[in-house]
Amino acid sequence: MAAAAALERTLREAVAALGRDGAGAAAALGAVPAALAAAGGPAALGEQERALFGAFLRSLARAPRAARPEGVWQSCFLEGPPGLALCVLLEALASPGPSFHLREVVEVLEQFLQEGRISALMWEVCQQQAQAGSPQLQEALLNKIVCLPDHVSNKLQGKNPPVFFPQNYFPLLGGAIIQVLQKISDSLRGGLDCSISFVSHVLGKVCVHGRQKEILSVLVPRLTDLTKSDCIWQRICWRLIECVPDRWMEGVVLGFVQRAPGADILSRLLGNLVVKNKKAQFVVTQKVLLLQYCHPTAVLQNLLGYLSLDSLRRALLIKVLQELLETWGSSSAVKHSPPEQQQYISKAILICLSHLKEPEIKSCRQEILTSMMEGVKCHLDSNLPQIRRLGMIVAESISSKINTDGPVLKFQYEEDDEARELKSLLVQTPPFCVVPSLPDDDRNEKGDAALPLLLESTKKSHTAAPAMPDEELDAELDSDDDLIPYNMSEDKELKTKAPVYIRDCIEVLTGSEDVDKWEATVKALESLVRKNPAATREVSVELAKILLHLEEKTCIEGFAELRQRTQVAVLTTDPIPVAKYLTSQFYSLNYSLRQRMDILDVLVLAAQELSYPKSHGKTKHSGAQKPCIQLLPGSDSSKDWRRIVDERIKSKTRRFAMGQSQVELASGPNEFNSVAGHFFFPLIQHFDRPLTTFDLLGEDHFVLGRLVHTLAILMYLAVNTVAVTAMGKALLEFVWALRFHTDSYVRQGLLSCISSMLLSVPTEHLLEDMTEELLETQSWLGDVVEKDPDGDCRRLALQNLLLMENLKKKLQTVPS
Repeated sequence: MAAAAALERTLREAVAALGRDGAGAAAALGAVPAALAAAGGPAALGEQERALFGAFLRSLARAPRAARPEGVWQSCFLEGPPGLALCVLLEALASPGPSFHLREVVEVLEQFLQEGRISALMWEVCQQQAQAGSPQLQEALLNKIVCLPDHVSNKLQGKNPPVFFPQNYFPLLGGAIIQVLQKISDSLRGGLDCSISFVSHVLGKVCVHGRQKEILSVLVPRLTDLTKSDCIWQRICWRLIECVPDRWMEGVVLGFVQRAPGADILSRLLGNLVVKNKKAQFVVTQKVLLLQYCHPTAVLQNLLGYLSLDSLRRALLIKVLQELLETWGSSSAVKHSPPEQQQYISKAILICLSHLKEPEIKSCRQEILTSMMEGVKCHLDSNLPQIRRLGMIVAESISSKINTDGPVLKFQYEEDDEARELKSLLVQTPPFCVVPSLPDDDRNEKGDAALPLLLESTKKSHTAAPAMPDEELDAELDSDDDLIPYNMSEDKELKTKAPVYIRDCIEVLTGSEDVDKWEATVKALESLVRKNPAATREVSVELAKILLHLEEKTCIEGFAELRQRTQVAVLTTDPIPVAKYLTSQFYSLNYSLRQRMDILDVLVLAAQELSYPKSHGKTKHSGAQKPCIQLLPGSDSSKDWRRIVDERIKSKTRRFAMGQSQVELASGPNEFNSVAGHFFFPLIQHFDRPLTTFDLLGEDHFVLGRLVHTLAILMYLAVNTVAVTAMGKALLEFVWALRFHTDSYVRQGLLSCISSMLLSVPTEHLLEDMTEELLETQSWLGDVVEKDPDGDCRRLALQNLLLMENLKKKLQTVPS
């Protein structure tokens, strides 16, 4: 009591001395730290003493400079109660007086940080919480600690000292938290009570402000070392995270999952948090796995490995697997989620399976099998090749995991690095193979260090094969050695002569049983068609019909390409009647989807050939190449279309530079000009009429996607033709009818149609004939850019908006 009374007297004398200057003020201020130490330090102050000390610090901040001797007044802030000192300094920073310069405040704040007063402040609050301190004061201190760099930066307008940079301040704060936790550990070992809640609040608020990378880069390595063999430190770490409020829990949990070097360390740091805290459980089992897909594979391995390492958490692992499989097998999810998210979910499924034990697999084998069959059907129905391939890989992996004794699924696909990585996830990664914490930019796919080990072990297992006994070897060498081989070295292969007339070719293709003659005819027919255009026109439709239904009798290398090139030759030789026949057959009954797509490919390739001038003249530079479109079976025409649009935009760009002489391009009439409508309009007429075996707006959406891309390319090739405006208007109406289609491949084609129309139709005609439609289209494109789940659709929509903007600028620059 005497020390407290002496402190009060010293503080009142110091406040009175601040009105004076000189040695008296210096002596009065110098006595304050000594009196504070005699009273037991800042932690021993009562409520009255704290209020008096706060009034003293505020008076000190307002005192004239002459009354504040250098080196003396700073110690009052640095040795006094840290919470009061920080509050007064930030008040002075917000509104510095004429005598208390801004530079002085910042210098004291910098010393405050460097001398570890932040840790003293947090420890002070932890002790107050154990004695039920003021919640309002603790909330104010929390905001000031977390937002200190913002306060300083806002006042100094970016000219703050380096210690206040976020990349420096928050690691320093992380070190201060470790110091406080060390004091809490010592206190618990000494049998004293203290609270960790305030430290948890600081950690949570820092993480929700987006600074978990900076603070956890210090906390996670230190806590990893401290919890290795100390159960008290493990309990402190668990309690640190459990006391984080629910509104901040996501940032903290996600930060630990991302920064932990492995699942075993994550389990040591978090304990059974997901079992005790519903918010943490939602983040780990729902949000990170089902609602986000930006995390690298190492994060998935950490998180799912964490769930598998404790018997209380394994029930959540099985529940997570069931929900992942349900999402993976949902046709709606496959249609509306981007490929990256589906790959992310597939990886999570395989990692979950790698952690399941045999009894757990037996208990839910039927559910897994049902979900697998539904999922593989949804993936194989997709129009996107990467989605179909992903479904095959995952179904194969699941089948091999749950059917260890029986037959397993097997698909044909290209075995590349992505496929090998996915399959490697089915093998549980040992703890020593987990990649340690990496910077965020480098973490992504480096978490699969077990892949080389796995491949090496499989190679070794295949090389060990049992040797065959000698008796069996002798038994297999049978008595055929007596037969002397006939000398055929001088034999010559008899080559069948191909027909030389078109009608003879038709007879061979329709009725001949001579396989060699049939093969020779298939190989020679294209050149015959191009050499005899007059004879071809007499039987063009009949020949197109035969080629459309022609099936491979023998194993001819490149048969599909030979047939396609011949069809293109027939169509370019006699465009109008053959185009009418092919477009009418596209919507006819009794055709397979493959034949309908063949029709589309032939129309595109023939239109391309007709639209480019024949190369009769000489070119001065062999490097000039016209853009080519290749739509062979199984190709993705959307990729060709994007390349064509990019080339077209590049050709429209004007560049002023000295360089090599320009290439003299071949010139000639555009033969596609007079026939473009015969290729285009019949295809666009009946798309909404379902047939018994063909429904474009239903289950045959893959063919609809190919049709839409075909129309886009035909529109592009019709530039400068007479019918281009009518084609553009019809195409815009077609796009508008299908703009909300659920399949991303179809939507990509529709957006390609918009690009094609904007590039091909003259700008004046666009504005005269389609003004309202263009405004509606522009609004729709804006929605696609913001809301479409497919990245390619968003990119194409943005490209179309830029094209529209360029057309607008072009019109504004044209003189009226």
